[in-house]
Amino acid sequence: MEQDYKKNLLKMAYAKMPYGKYEGRYLGDLPEYYVIWLKNNRLPEGLLGRQILEVYELKLNGMESMLRDLRGRYPKP
Repeated sequence: MEQDYKKNLLKMAYAKMPYGKYEGRYLGDLPEYYVIWLKNNRLPEGLLGRQILEVYELKLNGMESMLRDLRGRYPKP
């Protein structure tokens, strides 16, 4: 179970925005106002929506740098 959590966290660290103004940018590097807007207005369904919600929680708690650290330490899965 813990291994799945680590794998999913690393996958989220490398997840990129697939469309829009910030297409190609890592989800963790999206501007906070945009993540909030997506959460409140246009949250996608499925995996991308769940990842955006997780990024929202990380940003809310000042922990988004954790995703950058993971990308620096571990290769893309």
